[in-house]
Amino acid sequence: MASTATRTRRTLNVWPGYVDALATLLLSVVFLLTVFVVGQFFLSQELTGRDETLAKLNRQISDLTDLLALERTNRRNQEEEARNLRTTLAGVEAERDRAKVQAEAATVSQGAAGTLDKQLEAERGATKRALSQIDLLNEQISAMRRQLAALEDALSASESRDRASQARIAELGSRLNVALAQKVQELARYRSDFFGRLRQILGNRPDIRVVGDRFVLQSEVLFPGGSATLKPEAGPELDRIAGAISDLAKQIPADLPWVLRVDGHTDARPISTSQFPSNWSLSAARAIAVVQYLAGKGIPPQHLLAGAFGEFQPLEAGATEEAYARNRRIEMKLTER
Repeated sequence: MASTATRTRRTLNVWPGYVDALATLLLSVVFLLTVFVVGQFFLSQELTGRDETLAKLNRQISDLTDLLALERTNRRNQEEEARNLRTTLAGVEAERDRAKVQAEAATVSQGAAGTLDKQLEAERGATKRALSQIDLLNEQISAMRRQLAALEDALSASESRDRASQARIAELGSRLNVALAQKVQELARYRSDFFGRLRQILGNRPDIRVVGDRFVLQSEVLFPGGSATLKPEAGPELDRIAGAISDLAKQIPADLPWVLRVDGHTDARPISTSQFPSNWSLSAARAIAVVQYLAGKGIPPQHLLAGAFGEFQPLEAGATEEAYARNRRIEMKLTER
């Protein structure tokens, strides 16, 4: 029985601990809520203060705008008043002159003369004030005229320098055109010599010919179909061409900027391989192969240029095998850089 009573008392004594814990938790929650409410209050006050400051700044900006508009209006009024004063001054001076003529022509009473003098004195005071304002305006106008004169002088000097520069440029352009024409004529002479030498070396072959200012070799002479690797039998042909170029290079003056342009062309049938995804790629690779071969034979690389036209510059239209064969070619042209 004693043991049962002890267990009962221990069970009943647990509840005060729970009550204290709950009370502490409640107080903590109340404290946090109080802190949150106070923080919200101060934050609201701070935001309200910023809104008031912003509104005050907006009012100040509006006031400044109004003052600026008022100042502009006053300036316009002053200008209008100056014009009116000039008109009034002219009228007063005319009236004064008429009064003097009338005073000399007829006898007037002393009272009337005194009144007229007072009016003239008042008008003279107004005239003096008007003249002071006019003098100030005249000074400002004079200053603006001096600035305008300085700007006109600077503009005139700039125009003079520009005319001198244009004349100098025109003179240099004329001299340059003459020099270029001379270089072109000189290069044309060497081009003619070059083509004549190649005709002698290569003979009259149907697959190697001259078209205008270009020397044309059919691709089949140099490359297998669809390839940019030179054939073994292409070596002798290119060697003869390299020899002719080497001999010519010794004769061309060092100051003549010449290049041998090697252009690759294909027919219109498309190609798409891992090595050549387009006809442009194939024509470029063939032109580069020829340029590299010529450089290997001693032609200075700075005088070699590789170009690629793909199928876009055909010599002959049509879809026949003959047209395709004529359009597949390597062209060489001696030109200026």
